[in-house]
Amino acid sequence: MSHRTALRHNRHARKAAAAVIIAVAALGLTACQDGETDSSSSSPSASASAPQSPAPTAQDQDQDQAKGTAKGTPRKPGMRCTNQINYAGDHRSNAEINSIGNDTGYCPPIEKSETPKGTPRKPGMRCTNQINYAGDHRSNAEINSIGNDTGYCPPIEK
Repeated sequence: MSHRTALRHNRHARKAAAAVIIAVAALGLTACQDGETDSSSSSPSASASAPQSPAPTAQDQDQDQAKGTAKGTPRKPGMRCTNQINYAGDHRSNAEINSIGNDTGYCPPIEKSETPKGTPRKPGMRCTNQINYAGDHRSNAEINSIGNDTGYCPPIEK
């Protein structure tokens, strides 16, 4: 076998091994998602003796959305919802928002909490001109966009 042929076989073997690893990872992620969806009382903050509320929660609505009542913006292929839409002010984590997008193919609508955190933004003024954000890890653009989207300047994060 020539040197070129050996290299070609090694390249195919590496590609095949990578494909197997990706397939196993995908199956593992699917199994984890199915386990999370089926066990609604497995959250660490839920008490085993707490009575269940008959009113639908945000998690129930998200699960209903995942079951086929898709609403929101169609998710662009290969793109996370949180990179496609600015979810500033949404109470859900990026992981939760992105998993809804992966499950349904639609980025969920932004959910704003009833009482925004922070200081009300003065009309015509940027948050970074209104509050001293020295030491905040976020960029001025991110802070100001949160203020524009919610009407409230976000609290300082260090």
